[in-house]
Amino acid sequence: MKNIKAMIPGISLCLVIAIPSWLLVRFIQPLEVIGAPVIAIIAGMILTLFLKNKEAFAGGIAFCSKKVLQYAVVLLGFGLNLATVGKVGMTSLPIILSTITISLVTAFVMYKLLKVPSKTATLIGVGSSICGGSAIAATAPVIDADDEEIAQSISVIFLFNVIAALIFPTLGGLLGMSDAGFSLFAGTAVNDTSSVTAAASTWDSIHKTGGIVLENATIVKLTRTLAIIPITLVLTFYKMKKSSSSKNNSQTKVSLKKIFPMFILYFVLASVITTLVSSFFSGEALEFANNTFGFLKQLSKFFIVMAMAAIGLNTNIVKLVKTGGKPILLGFTCWVAITAVSIAMQQIIGIW
Repeated sequence: MKNIKAMIPGISLCLVIAIPSWLLVRFIQPLEVIGAPVIAIIAGMILTLFLKNKEAFAGGIAFCSKKVLQYAVVLLGFGLNLATVGKVGMTSLPIILSTITISLVTAFVMYKLLKVPSKTATLIGVGSSICGGSAIAATAPVIDADDEEIAQSISVIFLFNVIAALIFPTLGGLLGMSDAGFSLFAGTAVNDTSSVTAAASTWDSIHKTGGIVLENATIVKLTRTLAIIPITLVLTFYKMKKSSSSKNNSQTKVSLKKIFPMFILYFVLASVITTLVSSFFSGEALEFANNTFGFLKQLSKFFIVMAMAAIGLNTNIVKLVKTGGKPILLGFTCWVAITAVSIAMQQIIGIW
């Protein structure tokens, strides 16, 4: 009970930031391009400059930045119907695999050249290649990234999300992309779901497509999201191998339970449950299940906003600005590489 009481002030503070951030995006449409998580993290970074008696809030802030972030990833699984993703997303699989590969390779090369901290480089590479904030949320606990590294990575991803959402519809038109081509382009070359939605919606409005581009781009994006599973598992086993090697000398056993991120397993189970229910339920039961899954998916998004508020509260904005040059350059290089490969692969496959 003492631990719970100690966490209440910090959790309440995160809610005070998260709720307005969430509502602002809902009621002010242009802010959708920025996204509630980014608003929350910036608000947290500013508020912490004026916060007194930070120790009173520390327990709740730590809980939100770690545990709530993991809960968000688990609930994200309820938005993934593996059957639907498999049917529509398979067409985009070669492009998705190519863009993910080029982003991770580019991040590794730039990490070596620029000497960016390894965890920051990993988060930017994974966030650029898979699904922005959600991928960073899933990866950060696996590699034990601290709040400043998470904030740095989210900030970089946010910058190029906004640029992509603003210029990609025009770029796609200049390149003569079809509706199907732009669906793949938006779904594979834009990082975060909110920015994919913004770019695809803009295309639909310009070309009067009736929303088909938005629907298909979202499914391509969901297919990319599945890459969270193998990426986090690879990072987990790499971490296990390093821990095992370092402890061999002292003959200490490495605990799989302590190292393995169980929330990733729960994320997979949530996806499987969603798929099975959607396949075997019908009528009112299916409608109820879909409404429940929809609520859990929205709750996942809110938890991410809440966690980002906590991360902002734990971040030194002055230090973030001073050290931001190299991570931004790394993120820019990944973004350009993904964009170029997405366009090139469409030309090779003939989807243009």
